[in-house]
Amino acid sequence: MTVIREPTGASKESLARLGWNVYFQQFLRPEREERGETGEIDEREVGRVIAPHGGLFKVATEAGELLASLSGKLRLAADGGEGQRPAVGDWVILDARPNEGTATIRAILPRRTKLSRKSAGRATAEQVLAANVDVAFLVSAMTRDLRPRRLERYLAIAREGGVNPVVVLTKSDLHEDAEAIRESLEAVTGGAKVHAVSNVTGAGLEELDAYFEGDATIVLLGSSGVGKSTLINRFLEQEAQATRDIRVDGKGRHTTTHRELFLRPGGGLVIDTPGMREIGLWDAGDGVGDLFADLEELAARCRFRDCSHSGEPGCALEEARRAGLLDAGRVESFQKLRREAAFMEQQRDQRARAEAKRFEKQLSRAQNAMKKQRRR
Repeated sequence: MTVIREPTGASKESLARLGWNVYFQQFLRPEREERGETGEIDEREVGRVIAPHGGLFKVATEAGELLASLSGKLRLAADGGEGQRPAVGDWVILDARPNEGTATIRAILPRRTKLSRKSAGRATAEQVLAANVDVAFLVSAMTRDLRPRRLERYLAIAREGGVNPVVVLTKSDLHEDAEAIRESLEAVTGGAKVHAVSNVTGAGLEELDAYFEGDATIVLLGSSGVGKSTLINRFLEQEAQATRDIRVDGKGRHTTTHRELFLRPGGGLVIDTPGMREIGLWDAGDGVGDLFADLEELAARCRFRDCSHSGEPGCALEEARRAGLLDAGRVESFQKLRREAAFMEQQRDQRARAEAKRFEKQLSRAQNAMKKQRRR
């Protein structure tokens, strides 16, 4: 499927259609000056990453869709972790060869926002799920799969990355009390909006269209089989993504296998993502604090500054929980996510020191090699 359908020779307004704005424009001239280049900036040098393609990347440009590789410098940086590689939604500077349909990515422009998680598995590494996103639709089905604790993780990484989180509850047609479920969940999402929708009856779907105003970029995140692809097809007004029905018990299989950015008819862009089993925090300490601002404020009233909120005398959180003023599950989640965020901060610091040491060794070897070369 052709994701971006900008024709060759499209007007410069097509970049704005892809989400280009003054934020990204400001970084072009310094990058050119660093290379010693002068003259007017040619916006044909920039593009937006719309999907990974093996070791390459599909990039949307004014000249159409190009298949781009990384420059040697970027490949070297990417060896330091996936977080250094272009992500879907990134704006990049290119050496474009439109007649060949190819390009080389020279640099990634600074990200306005990003959604990151700890990469799956044991490795301490960042995985950027999407970049330069305005809104994140956090999708969950109104089935047994509806887990507030899992949604809290999505909410934390969205807030940390500067992305506006919006919870979307699908399959509302299965519940007569769908509105009550929506209201109860909205009370504990830290101010994030919650929408109950049905892909069967169409209830609540029009409310989601308003978030695309101003050519906003929206990413859909959620578990496998909760209805993300069905929503994508509705937003695009065509069968862009294959779908499978999810059973009433919440069990289903996703068919999205990679992240991909789509241009939406009528304005806006949407990014589909595969279902995720693991949602480990990466750099989300502030996001956790923002999500649980009420508990953070209450914790400040504890008798001891280093209170662990696990039974110490004078613990304000424990007292409020016993009085029935706080949900025990939410308090437990707050403590767990805060510990995880602190642990990941330590892991990131250790990794940064190790990478700095590795770079010093590489630099030293290169300098020694140059000295030997001069002696010959």
